[in-house]
Amino acid sequence: MTGLFDGVFARGGAAAEVDGAAWLRALLDAEAALARAHARAGLIPAAHAEAVARACVPERVDAAAVAAAAADGGNPVIPLVRELTRAVDGDAARSVHQGATSQDIMDTAAMLVARRAGAVVRADAAAAGDALADLAQAHRTTPMAGRTLLQQALPITFGLAAAGWLSGLDAAAARLGEVLDHRVAAQLGGAAGTLASLGDDGPRVAAAFAAETGLPEAPLPWHTDRGRVAELAGALAQVCGAVGKAAGDIVLLAQTEVGEVVEDGGAGVGGSSTLPHKRNPVAAVSAAACAHRAPGLAATLFAAQVQQHQRAAGAWHAEWPALSDLLATTGSAVAWLRASVERLRVDPGRMRANLDLTGGFPLAERVTADLAGELGRLAAHDLVSAACAEAAEGGRDLAGVLTERLAGRRSGSRVAELLDPEGYLGQAAAFTDRAVRAHRERAAGAR
Repeated sequence: MTGLFDGVFARGGAAAEVDGAAWLRALLDAEAALARAHARAGLIPAAHAEAVARACVPERVDAAAVAAAAADGGNPVIPLVRELTRAVDGDAARSVHQGATSQDIMDTAAMLVARRAGAVVRADAAAAGDALADLAQAHRTTPMAGRTLLQQALPITFGLAAAGWLSGLDAAAARLGEVLDHRVAAQLGGAAGTLASLGDDGPRVAAAFAAETGLPEAPLPWHTDRGRVAELAGALAQVCGAVGKAAGDIVLLAQTEVGEVVEDGGAGVGGSSTLPHKRNPVAAVSAAACAHRAPGLAATLFAAQVQQHQRAAGAWHAEWPALSDLLATTGSAVAWLRASVERLRVDPGRMRANLDLTGGFPLAERVTADLAGELGRLAAHDLVSAACAEAAEGGRDLAGVLTERLAGRRSGSRVAELLDPEGYLGQAAAFTDRAVRAHRERAAGAR
């Protein structure tokens, strides 16, 4: 994707790692690695391999001609090999693309592209995680309304909410890291996955090829076994899911009627084309927009697993743009979330005011628990439910209704104590500390 929408959907560095130039560089890197692998195996002179490698630079390839000619063979490797062969001088030209098929180079290039774009995603995810950890730690005891089915439920802390976003993002980033580090692999199988053209030298060349690319070696060619691509798609979609969750919550908390957070992006950021007063949480909105694209792109890659015989007709080809777009949109989603969290200003006063909005309803469970020992859980529940209904219908404060109904059982001061949200935060601070500690330990181990 280029042009008009890049400001939203190509934020961060991942998009630059999946564009046409990045793919061309990866294809050339794969061809150079193949020549060097043959030299490692003693099948061609080292000088020939280096001559091929010298030609494997974008400046020596007519990218536009390769792209135009790709339609004739269904992939860009066929015309690229012709370009390279012409670019290599003398006998070394015979060493271009030996033993490989087009898919070997395309799949290996796809894994290189994924690794390179994935490294950007992981770096931005780590930075976003650091910002979330700081936010969670700073607000580990800041009370706010916990919401279920979009209604106020029990008091929690904003630190716990941020810790939840952090934990989800960390888990997703860790999964992506596992796939990028251990499940992507080089591809070298020849025309039908047997490496027949290399005879007994095939396994040595395949091992050397993997080493030259820096990718793991697969036990056998995986031309129509697309589990690796599906795992990558799933990991990227999981990252987008974690980003979308956090960004969606931020958007909800920034609503005018809620107002518990604000994105401070500076002058002109978050404005409207017609409404002068608007301060939209544009970073969170953009993060959510990018994340929303991931399921469809991942679905294309999952569907493309169904491939025919030893080499696919169409399903494999469908992967290239979907994988590129999924890597780009994931990178953009994470970069936008990072921007949102780094801009975020929290309003503890508004959080407390919203908690107090219903006159104590979020603490009704605490009153029930306090009465259950002497009345029984069900009777206590019914009593408090009736008090809540009376307060709601009469527009009264719950504390006053409960004080009347519990006369002789609980004093007014005890009722007020039970309805204080700061006394009913459970393990919010401990859970927050746990998530922050896990993140910091993971980050320290990665350095």
